[in-house]
Amino acid sequence: MNTVLDCRGLACPQPVIRAKELLDSLAQGTVEVLVDNEAAQSNLERFGKSQGCTVGIRASGDTRHITISKGPRGDAARAVAPEDYRCDLPGTDLIVVIPADTMGRGNDALGEVLMRAYTKTLKHLSPLPAKIFFYNAGVKITATESDLIAPLQELADLGVKIYSCGTCLDFFNLKDSLLVGKSSNMFEIMDAMAKASKVISPY
Repeated sequence: MNTVLDCRGLACPQPVIRAKELLDSLAQGTVEVLVDNEAAQSNLERFGKSQGCTVGIRASGDTRHITISKGPRGDAARAVAPEDYRCDLPGTDLIVVIPADTMGRGNDALGEVLMRAYTKTLKHLSPLPAKIFFYNAGVKITATESDLIAPLQELADLGVKIYSCGTCLDFFNLKDSLLVGKSSNMFEIMDAMAKASKVISPY
């Protein structure tokens, strides 16, 4: 059973409350919730997982589709009141910085494998980061055709801001090759890092 619940335009925590009411009425099945803001998306994702459900997310224009699938044992998960969910925008205090196209030191081949896994895993963070900054050799990731462009674009579609250092793009002759996100500068990078309560990096 797949039921669509249109919660676009509703203030938080209404999307979570309505999704919970519908899920409680189902023994098992899937609820697809439509929302139009990042806060509702993040809250619904956390709520669904807290109930032992499988959660999927996709974006279509300004609409985010959150599918919450409840199995026959979904009601055994710990109960969390929907009104307990915060309604602020997620990820506003989390910044990711990627200063290289490899992860760690020692073996570059291994470092490339680790960096690919790291980049592809970013979309599973909850909440998502507000911004991702690529600098030094890290800009090669955003300006070189590879299977990392699609997951980065998916993050951008979910509202994550992706920036690459303009000086670094110039240095590697990649300024006209940027494939995802926008060019940035040192002040923007430093300002975002200074204001963030948390900065994470693969180094």
